[in-house]
Amino acid sequence: MAVVSAFLVPGNPLPYLKPQVAGLSAFSSAMRQAGEAIKHSRPDTVLVYSTQWIAVLDELWLTRVRSTGVHVDENWYEFGDLPYDIYSDTALAKACVEACPSVGVKARGVDYDAFPIDTGTITAANLMGLGTRTLPLVVAANNVYHDAGTTEKLAALAVECASKADKRVAVLAVGGLSGSLIRDEIDLKEDHIAEADDDARNRQLLKLIESGDEKGLKAYLPEFAAKARADMGLKHLHWILGALGGRHRGARVHHYGPLYGSGGAVVEFVL
Repeated sequence: MAVVSAFLVPGNPLPYLKPQVAGLSAFSSAMRQAGEAIKHSRPDTVLVYSTQWIAVLDELWLTRVRSTGVHVDENWYEFGDLPYDIYSDTALAKACVEACPSVGVKARGVDYDAFPIDTGTITAANLMGLGTRTLPLVVAANNVYHDAGTTEKLAALAVECASKADKRVAVLAVGGLSGSLIRDEIDLKEDHIAEADDDARNRQLLKLIESGDEKGLKAYLPEFAAKARADMGLKHLHWILGALGGRHRGARVHHYGPLYGSGGAVVEFVL
């Protein structure tokens, strides 16, 4: 099996932009630890799916060797800019593009200067020390018309392409849990999950992930997605499940908490 590690992390940039705030500091620390764990698993590349890279027509894959620039987040711009310098595994990304028709998906590569890399990918790469020359990324877009099943197929396809290339891969899903944000301006030190019911649902979801009960987890996901206003229906979690292909045996939650009212967690999957 090509997969050597798998993680779910939030894509909100606040842990990167404001790491001095207590709750955000815990996220920042957990993501840095997760980055070290990925490196310890010795992958050749990291398969990334971020809910914030939105595609509408085809499935997009980042095929530019090196992407550099400064990103300004459309929601959190007042807290600072997001510089990025990300290397991609272009050979593997192109193989994924070529393989997509085999699962009924049209795809294309993205390779041009100043392409707007999304906040989630930048945040994860910066905090986790990924996307370097020696640990490049294969980044897949979140096509809004793809359902959970299609997302799982794409992840499995990426793993299969890696296996054919004799490459070890880490799998990284970048996105949140419950999606309700606090609508008023708050002191970041007073952040909390916006709704008590969302907190309970997040904890139930994480408990199922930790248990390794994939059947129970998948049965709960539609309810969670609907009632907790889940980030993109939790397609990023389906990215992990598709990549693992039934190898999910449990997980460890490194940190769970609020991100301006929404829920976020740093989760390491047990293979």
